[in-house]
Amino acid sequence: MPKQPWQAGRSGVPVQSRGPADGGAPVPEPVSASTCGYAHSSGLDSFNGWPCETAESALLECFGSHRWALRLAAHRPYPDLGALLAASDEAGYDLSPTDIAEALAAESAPCLHHAAPRAAHLALRAAHAAYESRFGHVFVICLDGLPPSQHVNQVLAAIRTRLTHDPDEERALTAEELRRLARGRIIDLVTDAGSPQGPFLAAGQPAR
Repeated sequence: MPKQPWQAGRSGVPVQSRGPADGGAPVPEPVSASTCGYAHSSGLDSFNGWPCETAESALLECFGSHRWALRLAAHRPYPDLGALLAASDEAGYDLSPTDIAEALAAESAPCLHHAAPRAAHLALRAAHAAYESRFGHVFVICLDGLPPSQHVNQVLAAIRTRLTHDPDEERALTAEELRRLARGRIIDLVTDAGSPQGPFLAAGQPAR
């Protein structure tokens, strides 16, 4: 089934998505005035007007917990993108281990472009296998702000570091990475919703 315009890709080249990865606890970045500009305002108006089922489905592509998606959809309308991102963080912190496990089950392991060298594919596959064997779930990382040329090295370095964590420490870091991924995907969602190709207009009617 083809993806809808609001569906963010789960597997990137080569990672789930966005943000510096140093193996430590990241600090959420503030939303700038330019981020909350007219384009996002228009997209947020569309998002606020979507039917609940549509909003939940779109949000599940950002973070695969039904409880999280339902909470964010039910609390609409949001006055600005910053408020939506803050609500996303708050909902993410309130999730149970079962909810986090559900979100992890919806994630794909980071992958490389098919044209990447075979050695890189093998190294990444082996690193993921070691991580999943130790922790029992897919490795997630947010690499926003890093050029694609650095992604593989960052992922491999992060996996090596995180393999030394105890399960509780890694569980907390994984939940934070999921929240950061959700923030980036929500920004993409709102941006896409404000484009002429968005699935719904501000009034919630299908785009023609």
